[in-house]
Amino acid sequence: MVSPIGKMEHQEFSPPWLIPMLRADYFVSCRFHGDANKSECNLYCLDCCGNSLCSYCLIHHKDHRVVQIRRSSYHNVVRVNEIQRYLDITCVQTYIINSAKIVFLNERPQPRPGKGVTNHCEICGRSLVDAFRFCSLGCKLGAMKRGDRELSFTQKMKHGRDANEPDEPLTPKKVRKPHAFNQFIDTPIYQYNLYARNGHSDMSCSSTSGDDASNKMSPGTPPISNHNRNSSRRKGIPHRAPF
Repeated sequence: MVSPIGKMEHQEFSPPWLIPMLRADYFVSCRFHGDANKSECNLYCLDCCGNSLCSYCLIHHKDHRVVQIRRSSYHNVVRVNEIQRYLDITCVQTYIINSAKIVFLNERPQPRPGKGVTNHCEICGRSLVDAFRFCSLGCKLGAMKRGDRELSFTQKMKHGRDANEPDEPLTPKKVRKPHAFNQFIDTPIYQYNLYARNGHSDMSCSSTSGDDASNKMSPGTPPISNHNRNSSRRKGIPHRAPF
């Protein structure tokens, strides 16, 4: 049974499943499927907020939100791409382990801080990169309990869309460029030549006499015929050698 203080912690500082997830025991044998192979508990159901689960327990958690807990240097971690769907992990330092970005669940005190390090976790004192304030989700929760109201685990809405929806692509869609020929036919010189070939040239003049009133200047130079080019390609008549 959860105490009223525990309920208050869940409602005020974090989602109701976060503290139970941080406090759960992982990588222990499942009490229901201990005789089966690979029955260690490395899963957690965010909808049930109970104990850790093994892979055989998932049959009872269909359509539930389940995350997998992993281990690095004897500490429990969760992949960023799994937890950030449900939790804002801002200010928590991320690490890359086995080509995957992860965050630690609980604090990891460091007895001997590294030399030359100027930034440390505000809760446990572990060395951090300058861009972060905490080394784990538990340390961020500890700072929120101390009264830091600027921190939150609640995901912010993105322009009226759900926070879990993917962002719009940063690069605009490519505009299909017209073919070079289409660009050429839009030029003024091409339009003028096309107009002149159809006999609609506006560069005409009329004589003073009535008979010459209908005489107009000849249209523009017609396009060069490729007759000569085709004729040059014709093969000549073969000549037989005399007997």
